Amino acid sequence: MQRKLGQIFAVFWLAGISIGTATAQSNDPLLDTPSQLQLNDQRKARGVLRARDQAVLSSELAGRIIEMPYTDGQDFKQGDVLVRFDCSAYQAQLNAAQAGARAAREELNHKKQLASFNSVGRFEVALAEARQAQAQAEAQVYKVQVQRCSVSAPFDGQVVQRRVQPHESVASGTPLLEIVDNRTLEVQLLVPSSWLSWLKPGRRFEFVPDETGQPLPVEVKRLGARIDEASQTLLLIGTLPLNATGLLAGMSGSARFLDTP
Repeated sequence: MQRKLGQIFAVFWLAGISIGTATAQSNDPLLDTPSQLQLNDQRKARGVLRARDQAVLSSELAGRIIEMPYTDGQDFKQGDVLVRFDCSAYQAQLNAAQAGARAAREELNHKKQLASFNSVGRFEVALAEARQAQAQAEAQVYKVQVQRCSVSAPFDGQVVQRRVQPHESVASGTPLLEIVDNRTLEVQLLVPSSWLSWLKPGRRFEFVPDETGQPLPVEVKRLGARIDEASQTLLLIGTLPLNATGLLAGMSGSARFLDTP
């Protein structure tokens, strides 16, 4: 009998060890169940940094480039001239058009003076007014062309890449410069559309750029307007902290939503 009781006690003692081990495993974050690990994986996404202010500047007229003060990687300020064209032909056309507009104005004044003495009819005055309007319109066209002879920076930023070089002749619409403002970076992610049940603007997450390895706190700013039908994903745009430095457009990284929905 004593031997049998000892065997029973040993069984219960071993069972207690098994229960205690299972409890310890369930409290260890490194020993999560497969379903918990899957949930954590489902709340991660890859993303990139993109600038709100970026552009590829193109030529609005055909001409020869005579000046490009900034090259790849250089900083510039809003309003700085980035590209200047040879504008001698357009300037000459503008001068001729402006001279024609002045002649049409003098003719109109003369016709009005003669009309006051009934020396010409109203038709002559109206015709002179039409000629003056036409001359002014032509002068305005050439003035716009002269203004297009230089390309100014629309915002502060940096030159990403020159698409052409000084002294080259380009056609209208030719890409000239790619520019970017790295102070206006946003995080863009493609997340599963099923996240819409808990993902809202204002929610925070962590983004770690591969190039720096430094975690950044990010807040969801807005969500995309449509879901991609093929991949069932949705665009998410997040705002970076104001003190974030050392970041460049095009950096990629991993986003993780730490708090539970």
